[in-house]
Amino acid sequence: MSAQSVRAARARAAAVGAGREGLNIILAENPEAEREAEALGADSRDASRPRPLLGVPVALKDNIATLQMPTTCGSRILAGYRSPYEATVARRLRDAGAVLFCTTNMDEFAMGSSTEHSAYGPTRNPVDPTRVPGGSSGGSAAAVAAGIVPIALGSETGGSVRQPASFCGVVGVKPTYGRVSRFGLVAFASSLDQVGVLARTVGDAALGLRVIAGRDPLDATSAEVPVPDYADVARRAARAGGRPLAGTVVGRPREYFPEQLHTGVRERCAAALDALRRLGAEIRDVSLPHTDYAIPVYYIVAPAEASSNLARFDGVRYGPRVPRESLVEMYDATRSVGFGPEVTRRILLGTYVLSAGYYDAYYRRAQAVRALIAADFRRVFADGVDVLFTPTTPGPAFPIGAVSDPYEMYLNDIFTATANLAGVPAISVPVGATGGLPIGGQIIAPHFGEARMFAVAAALEAALGADTGTAAGGGIGVGAGTVS
Repeated sequence: MSAQSVRAARARAAAVGAGREGLNIILAENPEAEREAEALGADSRDASRPRPLLGVPVALKDNIATLQMPTTCGSRILAGYRSPYEATVARRLRDAGAVLFCTTNMDEFAMGSSTEHSAYGPTRNPVDPTRVPGGSSGGSAAAVAAGIVPIALGSETGGSVRQPASFCGVVGVKPTYGRVSRFGLVAFASSLDQVGVLARTVGDAALGLRVIAGRDPLDATSAEVPVPDYADVARRAARAGGRPLAGTVVGRPREYFPEQLHTGVRERCAAALDALRRLGAEIRDVSLPHTDYAIPVYYIVAPAEASSNLARFDGVRYGPRVPRESLVEMYDATRSVGFGPEVTRRILLGTYVLSAGYYDAYYRRAQAVRALIAADFRRVFADGVDVLFTPTTPGPAFPIGAVSDPYEMYLNDIFTATANLAGVPAISVPVGATGGLPIGGQIIAPHFGEARMFAVAAALEAALGADTGTAAGGGIGVGAGTVS
């Protein structure tokens, strides 16, 4: 049955036009996927080795290293690059029985909010192919929304899992910083980067996170904190009757509901809050006063770290090289050809804020304000709030090519970047649609509070049911074995 799942994924990809001439979701397929699935099928009777994702085809964003496929980060500067090792999350997926099916398109080096900044062309939203799928994990969100795979991995630096999840009508999870190993994730901004999970249901996202979470000796930033059975938590919350959220306090941050918020987003989020009340939750208005500084802070800290991390891509050790007479000229020519305009913009910005005379004025001050943003979350949670509920994005998916101003594009992450800056977990759950386009609601929890977050999200998902406008197709089911 495992091989049938791979064949079904391949057939679905062909049916929806996932290739370059269509939705442009997939960058590379694993040529050994079917053989690997057949081998898994032969081992499926080994009861001593539980495999919660046995036979499940999974997609990985193209900045997560695998042994089976190239890892290009959506960039010309890594065209054809194959990693000599695999990411810890990829290994853990395989250990759980998953089949690594494909790599997905992304904004180059994860720098973007629309998956239009890929060297391999933009990805189109399966819900409406004239619109973007969000970014930078737009390919992974689209792969789930199109029904190619039930689970995909993406990466988050400022909202790059949750924002495309909202735009595509799927579930997207950003765990606590340190909950999931970053080993094998190509670095963008190391103090912000995090591997996340996209899925069709909260239960499947919980199962995916349970598989990849946990301490990794190969990543010094991964935390030695026990990993609860998120899938069981989600299952219980979804099946509970009556008022399963009685005693739960849900904070509604006023800064996330500005007057200019898109009408459809406001209405759907209001309906979600009403559903939470019916489930027994107390809705409490709260304030996170430093929220307005999140985008300026993010676009100082993240480019600064990127300018350092991307210095390694110089034509010497990785990817194509443009020959020139001198080393400096070779560097200049290789990077000019290899990096796209958005990556170049952020490297220049990051180099500037770290330069002599500007470090204190920009980078050091941004880190101080980042600490204030994190303190806002700690204060609210310490005051008795269990989780926060906000919109995921200020509006629905926009048309391809409609946003050309960089600052306007950056504002798509205005409700998501705060969780990255503070390091707290967050999930985007479909809460409805406006004009046929999905809307996501965001649930934010305290550090390592993913279990609480999944319980609220699963209860909300069950309460909203078919009214959410989620992507077609059911999930694999938490605790699933072989998928047919």
